[in-house]
Amino acid sequence: MDAKPIMDIPTGLFIGGKFVDASDGERFDVMNPATEQVLTSVASATVDDGMKALDAAEAAFSDWAGRTPRVRAEVLRKAFELMMAEQERLARIITLENGKALSDSRSEVAYAAEFFRWYAEEAVRNLGDVMRAPSSGARILVQHKPIGIAVLVTPWNFPAAMATRKIGPALAAGCPVVVKPASETPLTMLALMPILEKAGVPPGVVNILPSRSSGALVDKLLHDPRVRMISFTGSTAVGRKLLHGAADNVVNTGMELGGNAPFIVCADADIDAAVEGAMIAKMRNIGEACTAANRFYVHEEVHDIFAARLTDRMRRMKIGNGLEEGVEVGALVNAETRDKVEHFVADAVAKGAEILTGGEPVPGKGYFYAPTVLVNVPDTAECLRDEIFGPVAVLQRFHSEDEMISRANDTEYGLVAYLFTKDLKRGLALSERLEYGMIGLNRGLVSDPAAPFGGVKQSGIGREGAHAGLMEFLETQYISVAW
Repeated sequence: MDAKPIMDIPTGLFIGGKFVDASDGERFDVMNPATEQVLTSVASATVDDGMKALDAAEAAFSDWAGRTPRVRAEVLRKAFELMMAEQERLARIITLENGKALSDSRSEVAYAAEFFRWYAEEAVRNLGDVMRAPSSGARILVQHKPIGIAVLVTPWNFPAAMATRKIGPALAAGCPVVVKPASETPLTMLALMPILEKAGVPPGVVNILPSRSSGALVDKLLHDPRVRMISFTGSTAVGRKLLHGAADNVVNTGMELGGNAPFIVCADADIDAAVEGAMIAKMRNIGEACTAANRFYVHEEVHDIFAARLTDRMRRMKIGNGLEEGVEVGALVNAETRDKVEHFVADAVAKGAEILTGGEPVPGKGYFYAPTVLVNVPDTAECLRDEIFGPVAVLQRFHSEDEMISRANDTEYGLVAYLFTKDLKRGLALSERLEYGMIGLNRGLVSDPAAPFGGVKQSGIGREGAHAGLMEFLETQYISVAW
């Protein structure tokens, strides 16, 4: 079953508590984006395998949902502890298949594990209500029950965190899950399964289906009446297709979709703090994040000094294989992503943008692209309308706050915006005018397991993290009774 195993990672499907081959025996290769070499191959789930996973989840549902919240909480708490004990190993696996720097991978493992700790605490806070109806006098009892089997579709950019952000609340609520990890990065999720088993997750509660036939597999799962929830993180284009599929059986949906984040630097901003925030918002995960700063709007009074300091920081970043200590910029996940970044830069330059640093792929093996700063970027540049998903900062000047707000909101996306100003009153007032689900006010990082993560407009539906994330996997039941 295990072709070219690395770091003792099982490479089969995980169904009903066992690693198994795909029903047709098919496998697909997993690449190291830093070397362009094959790491190993993993089983590729078929539609039939999907049905087997649903059978296992259905068989496990009643027992898991029937366990007390404290019991489920202790399992999640144990999962947190075991993940942190294996932080270095898991970080290396992420870097091997994703390409990001080891420092980024270590941070991701800590962030991912925190979702298990957070939902260990939230599992015991499934609170209901009791009140008396004003007119009839009947009592209104409200409780929240597990929604049922959930299908979780996770992306390649945060292969651990985007999985635990969904698995944690699902298990806390009492729901079994079928996880379809991204085909670029299935190893991280497979490596998590022995940890979850050791933590006490029963067979069938978590099932893992790597697959190269993602569309057909997920569509079949969505059209099975046993599936009551789909939680997806990925592009808006794929999210739209899944919403269409979910409509046929009126499946509940949680959608964390694309972004086009503005990063706003006001005239009174602390420039050093803004640059530090920009380095996080832009270069965390090499810019391969839906939360990555995409469009920099810098007040004309401070534009040049901000551009100069940001360029200096970007130019000095160390590029290389993410497994090497000290590397800050690893490889992009695949050739398609690198080529897309290259296209965005070439398009902007052809239309008049100026390169202050970077602006080209790194020669040699691996999908590397140099950290890049562009200024004088025209409004017609494609990179202003779409996610860059790479290490490119695109700067434009602004004159007035009204102009800046109009340009920042001029997108179909509304996930996150970043805003730097020394004036808290101004910052909060501008935050209210920004059409985004999350605002980083004088911060370059908004992600936190205790916070409700999600966007507005075409950036998504629902929230992950916080108590809201638990409620995504619960159905409200109202009982009317008189006594």
